[in-house]
Amino acid sequence: MDIEDLATFVEVADTGNLSAAARRLGVAKSVVSRRLLRLEAELGVQLLARTTRGAALTEAGTTLRDHAARVGAEIDAAREAILPNGDLRGRLRVSVPLSFGPTHFAPALAEMARRYPQLHIHSFYTDRFVDLVAEGFDCAIRVGYLPDSNLIARRVGAVYGKLVASPDYIKTRGAPETLDELAAHEALMQGTEPWQFMDGEKVVTVRPQGRFKADNGAVLAVAAAAGLGVAWLPDCITNDYLESGELVPVMTSHPPPSAGAYVVRPPGQHPERKVRALIDMLVDYFAEDPRLAEAEG
Repeated sequence: MDIEDLATFVEVADTGNLSAAARRLGVAKSVVSRRLLRLEAELGVQLLARTTRGAALTEAGTTLRDHAARVGAEIDAAREAILPNGDLRGRLRVSVPLSFGPTHFAPALAEMARRYPQLHIHSFYTDRFVDLVAEGFDCAIRVGYLPDSNLIARRVGAVYGKLVASPDYIKTRGAPETLDELAAHEALMQGTEPWQFMDGEKVVTVRPQGRFKADNGAVLAVAAAAGLGVAWLPDCITNDYLESGELVPVMTSHPPPSAGAYVVRPPGQHPERKVRALIDMLVDYFAEDPRLAEAEG
């Protein structure tokens, strides 16, 4: 029984889709289909029921999936055990936030590629919350307050931010000074996310309202500078605007608690060594990057 065929089957079983499995494996969909047919022919059973929406496991497929996953995990562990210390191979497919990923995370990924010359790093920059399993990502770097999910998250650093608005907006609408007053203001948001603020020692969650939304923090900063409303944004996005006077801090008596930068991955017993290496590198990077140290104030 071919190990590659088993690994392909596990990817299809977990993603429920041949195309998604092909993307995750970095091969053509036809290759995935051929491997599955070969495995089914060798075992003499149908493992997947093909549908218009994807592929569902049969009873035999459900039984094989767990055994195949354990075999794959043992093979991966054996490969890591015999590789030279620190050596990483294969492909790391990672989703990175667009808002400040190119300035804050791209250097760490470049250093990782330099340090591990046999590792192929495929990074995709977007502020959209990608589906790690369906879209074939090993992990994602995410910033902010994570929503509840079945993903496993490891915090790698703190991200600090503040509520800001333009002088023109404040002149026209006034500046919110209390949490209750904030409800009367136009909020600039990425979606329907809640905002959190400190009220003494207590963290208070509010759900602001607004008519302007964008899936990118830099775009929200532009909108805030244009006087469209108030925005909660990381310091690394607003520092230049604050220095120029285009934006000013508001509601400083209720600062937001620090958010986090996280590496998230699909559920599983142990992260792959390449993901662990990325986590370790980002932890060190957040500890050493002077821009982040300044943000921590």
